[in-house]
Amino acid sequence: MSEETDHGTHHETYAELAAVGPYGVRPGHALITMVEPHPGHEYAYNRWYEDDHYYAGAMAMPWMYAGRRWVATRALQELRYPEKSAVAQPVTAGAYLSTYWITEGRYDEHMKWTVAINKRLNRDARVHQARTHVFTAFQDHEATVYRDGAAGPRDFHALDHPYRGLVLQVVDAEDAAGRAELLEWLRTRELPHRLAGSPAAMVTVFRPTPLPGDRMAYVKQVEGVDTRLTLLWFLETDPRDCWERHFTGLDAGGLGRVELVAPFLPTVPGTDRYVDELR
Repeated sequence: MSEETDHGTHHETYAELAAVGPYGVRPGHALITMVEPHPGHEYAYNRWYEDDHYYAGAMAMPWMYAGRRWVATRALQELRYPEKSAVAQPVTAGAYLSTYWITEGRYDEHMKWTVAINKRLNRDARVHQARTHVFTAFQDHEATVYRDGAAGPRDFHALDHPYRGLVLQVVDAEDAAGRAELLEWLRTRELPHRLAGSPAAMVTVFRPTPLPGDRMAYVKQVEGVDTRLTLLWFLETDPRDCWERHFTGLDAGGLGRVELVAPFLPTVPGTDRYVDELR
């Protein structure tokens, strides 16, 4: 097959792929990744992620349709708990959080693309190595609980709506059956109660999925696939203004253990805002 014919075949493949399969707007899956730039590399890491990786390594990929970066200044890092966390050691590790929505039903297709493109980026020296993945997992959507019912932005709007803060909460149950019970308690009792009258407009709940065996070596395999839930609280106010009243006592109702509660601010794309406040 000539190069010209092969190139034309590739174009036809794109048309075929677009014509089949799910193409709704629900965030059926997410990539949630918390990363710590190595000391002295904070500015270089931020510029690499802002200027290249957010796009080439995420948003340009098929079925990843929304993204938002978040940052924890040192003052925000010091609000985190519990001190002994199964997620972050020390609990202050992970200054940057990136969240991405993936179209429901398109996880497998997206994973094939992301593994391939990241191998290419790594080969082409477009991967910043002076960083540590603290908590990185693709996750499946389990529930979204809204403060205001049918009013306001939906979960598929959440990464584009100008929320002023986010709280990442990670909870571990004892086993798979316990996680199902924990999820039901969160969805029907705890989250509606916590959201009422709070500055949080919604909470999305996800469960982690195992990473493929051919993932990049610098990303460790996901822990807690059968037992863990990841919650994202989307805030209409700065987390520092509501932390004491609304977020100091999050628990698992005796159905598990809270392993991390961590506040973040949205980054300002294209800038180095907050980089000098990480240490």
